[in-house]
Amino acid sequence: MSWHLHFLGTGAAHAVELGSSSAVLERDGKPMLLIDCGPDTLDRYYAAYAEPPRNVYITHTHMDHVGGLERLFTRVWFDEALRGKTRVFAHAALVPWLQTRVADYPGVLAEGGVNYWEAFRLVPCSRGFWLDGFWFDVFATRHHRPGTSFGLALHGSFAFTGDTRPIPEVLAQYADGEALIAHDCGLVGNPSHTGIDDIEREYDEGMRARLVLYHYGSKADGEALSARGYRIARAGQRVALVDPSPLRADAG
Repeated sequence: MSWHLHFLGTGAAHAVELGSSSAVLERDGKPMLLIDCGPDTLDRYYAAYAEPPRNVYITHTHMDHVGGLERLFTRVWFDEALRGKTRVFAHAALVPWLQTRVADYPGVLAEGGVNYWEAFRLVPCSRGFWLDGFWFDVFATRHHRPGTSFGLALHGSFAFTGDTRPIPEVLAQYADGEALIAHDCGLVGNPSHTGIDDIEREYDEGMRARLVLYHYGSKADGEALSARGYRIARAGQRVALVDPSPLRADAG
């Protein structure tokens, strides 16, 4: 069995030329889970897989991470084979924000008579969720207000932080061993995002060696991060993952 993390886009909100930050977990070359769905994510997903995603995980509700959900609604609603079957996984604390920012606009269809969530299978979670027999851990990150941003991990294989400040103690729990860490990082940090100086201050050498940095501010910023010896994600790149480890006793 082979596992890859396919980065569809790697840019910060203003870095439109790099694409909205999102990734697809692939198993044996097939898409298993889309992580985040920004304004241009579906175009990139269709280009790669020629079909809409069947499973989506949302890290938080800033529009560069959820702006494509309205278009996904239209795509699956008008296909009876897909309607009500696309799963949207999100921490329970995000459900009110998803409802407010995405689902509650009057007239989801001009003809009326349709509720937004009828197009999907919304799967709220807290500690994590099951998908195709695998347990995915969900963990809080540091991005704006507490309780509004959550990363994702597959034990022993990878962790995807979403937008965050440094969280070394969290990643020590959820991304131990050889697990790859896809981490928010720009050339310069701010109160809501990690900068390279934060990485070098907060993470030890062993953890830094497993980082793949994304959500940077420009192509030039990415090259500057690379020049400092860090691996950066590039749009369209597939990064090989180690196979998931057996479930921990507390999983599920």
